[in-house]
Amino acid sequence: MDTETRFKLIESVGEEILTKEELMHLLESKQKLIAYDGFEPSGFAHIPFAIFRPINLVKLQKAGIKFKILLADYFAFINNKWGGDLETIKRCADYFIEVWKAAGVENVQYLYTSKVIDDVEYWDKVLKVAKHITLKRALRATTIMGRKETEIQAVAQLYYPSMQVADVFHLDVDICQLGLDQRRANVLAREVSEKLNWKKPVAIHHHMLMGLKGPVEVAGYDEENWADKQISSKMSKSKPESAIFIHDSTEEIKKKINSAFCPEKDVANNPLMDYCKHLVFEKFKDFKVEREKKFGGDISFGNYEELAGAYLNGSLHPLDFKNSVTIYIDKLVAPIRKHFEKDAKAKKLYEFLKSKTLTR
Repeated sequence: MDTETRFKLIESVGEEILTKEELMHLLESKQKLIAYDGFEPSGFAHIPFAIFRPINLVKLQKAGIKFKILLADYFAFINNKWGGDLETIKRCADYFIEVWKAAGVENVQYLYTSKVIDDVEYWDKVLKVAKHITLKRALRATTIMGRKETEIQAVAQLYYPSMQVADVFHLDVDICQLGLDQRRANVLAREVSEKLNWKKPVAIHHHMLMGLKGPVEVAGYDEENWADKQISSKMSKSKPESAIFIHDSTEEIKKKINSAFCPEKDVANNPLMDYCKHLVFEKFKDFKVEREKKFGGDISFGNYEELAGAYLNGSLHPLDFKNSVTIYIDKLVAPIRKHFEKDAKAKKLYEFLKSKTLTR
């Protein structure tokens, strides 16, 4: 695959790339690139984690990028997920691996933060990073935890941004491939790299799938918060009413989609359109809508633009659209759901986690 093709494939994942020029230089100067992605083992898998992330990962693998996946158990501990019970958090990390295995993710290196932090050189990097971040900047960056600055109570939570930045350098990666909600940590990593003369990472920030309730308005606009509307509107595991989980039954998925925000003739603020663009048309060749002849009969769309056009001009009604979205989302979820019903190890992990108290 030539450099330009690799670049376009990577560009299709990145809603923001810092910077495209640096990415192109990397592609031209290095054949083998290493990227990292990281996750707090913080709850049950939803479609952004179990379906969308693997779609992006496979694209980047096709572009010749190797992945280190950080199962950030100690970050979840700091963030008080699962009540701060480290044993449950580690079992959740194992559960995450089962989710990705069922989603077809292969040839990645899984790393647990609890193992990474055994290295004294890791903490040397954490302290060096922390020395180059002001208290104000560290506090502002704690939003990467999925919390508002006003929610920060424990001193340990202030360590979180410096630790996440240190991960980038300790894992010795070329690329940080994370969601837009992690942007502040990656910007910090790029700034600190210049101060410490460390390898500067390219940051690839992918899209955040919208929650079922639709967009959330955010006041203000500047260089720091331009992505906040998308972040605030994202589908979140900690807001079950806004999310579709891989354990949801066909009926549960249907009920959630039927009650989803889906304004007529509106594509930009429509979460179901968001799923079609980033999930359905990535996995299926067309999108078929079955309807009675008196309402126009069955119709198929070969790409997202055709679907969006029909919805914008009103020739596709929200109810018919919702019925079809339900079918396709269920098709995407079904193999992963089945894995946790049939595979003994996966089922045992899921049952264990269901017996525990999930905390935000």
